[in-house]
Amino acid sequence: MPCRLAELRHKEVINSCDGCRLGFVDDLEVDTHSSKVIAIIVYGRPRFFGLFGRTSDFIISWDNIVLIGEDTILVDFQVQKTTNNAKKGNRFVTFCH
Repeated sequence: MPCRLAELRHKEVINSCDGCRLGFVDDLEVDTHSSKVIAIIVYGRPRFFGLFGRTSDFIISWDNIVLIGEDTILVDFQVQKTTNNAKKGNRFVTFCH
């Protein structure tokens, strides 16, 4: 089933590992030599109404796409979240396998 970039931009990207909504497709990375799509790019969420920039972008390899549906794109993507807890000095990292 062929799909245009304009159609991809309206699809929501969901991580199949944890069910997290990553956002919508904002851009594509294309290999100009082989004319193949390498990755989809989902821009990071704005911080404090966009005044402090935004979080890191998600660059999801084409190989990590599980399913492209009518409204959503399911991906198997390793999201690495690091949380610092200054009181306890604990640091933990969660990611999808």
